Amino acid sequence: MPRKKLQLKQAVDQGADKLSGISTQPRRDAELLLLNVIKRDRAFLLTHPGTQLTPEQAMQYAEWLQRRTAHEPIQYILGEQEFFGLTFAVTPDVLIPRPETEHLVEGLLARVPHDQPLQIVDVGTGSGAIAVALAHSLQLAQLTALDISDSALAVAQRNAKTHQVAGRMRFLKSDLLDAVAGEHFDAVVSNPPYVAEADRESLEPQVRDYEPAVALFGGATGFDVYERLIPQARKSLKPGGWLLMEMGLGQKKSLVGLLSDWDEVSFVDDLQRIPRVACARRKA
Repeated sequence: MPRKKLQLKQAVDQGADKLSGISTQPRRDAELLLLNVIKRDRAFLLTHPGTQLTPEQAMQYAEWLQRRTAHEPIQYILGEQEFFGLTFAVTPDVLIPRPETEHLVEGLLARVPHDQPLQIVDVGTGSGAIAVALAHSLQLAQLTALDISDSALAVAQRNAKTHQVAGRMRFLKSDLLDAVAGEHFDAVVSNPPYVAEADRESLEPQVRDYEPAVALFGGATGFDVYERLIPQARKSLKPGGWLLMEMGLGQKKSLVGLLSDWDEVSFVDDLQRIPRVACARRKA
């Protein structure tokens, strides 16, 4: 007998069962993978549960489910992630943009004028999410995106072109701010690697085993990059310029110490009131 074709609702149910214990939201992941296979929205899924998948669709869905059961992030499977209202291409060469990083973008937007031609540098740009979001919001700003990875810079350039801000951006291979030594900026922003090596095994497999280690781990204590970046940023900022850096849980006290000779040191909390962004101003 010919094999019975899989219906949409059956596909979601089976997918959710397979992802149970793998994902914290197995049904959501199963639905998202299926919707990308059939190229329809959730309303179609809810109103046409009996629609049958073609053999090609069923094969694609099974392949993606298999990748997800191996803990591969759904963003890498689909090749994209939303950030600050924009859709970004992502690959295993870059960190997946996260909602908490939006607080860094919001933090800078709250601290700089929007009607001036600012010079801003994003250190460790990865997918370019921070730099592109800032260029999109600050129409007069010029953005410099730095990364030590050629592959990451290629992804960032692709995203800048997609969101039509590439004309106000430049992309340079650099270890922190080395490539722009001697230049001066109105703001330095960064989501640096800040996970301590000792915490490696405690990370979720989809983070630890798939996202680039160079973008995650900040040495034995997690502060290696902060200790290098903060003094470099002082030299690179114009008087009165801003440094904003994403930070990890429990790092506030140490960052207060590292920023002790800066002006206007403050922290931006996330929705759970956890400090997520360190903000400091260079003395005018």
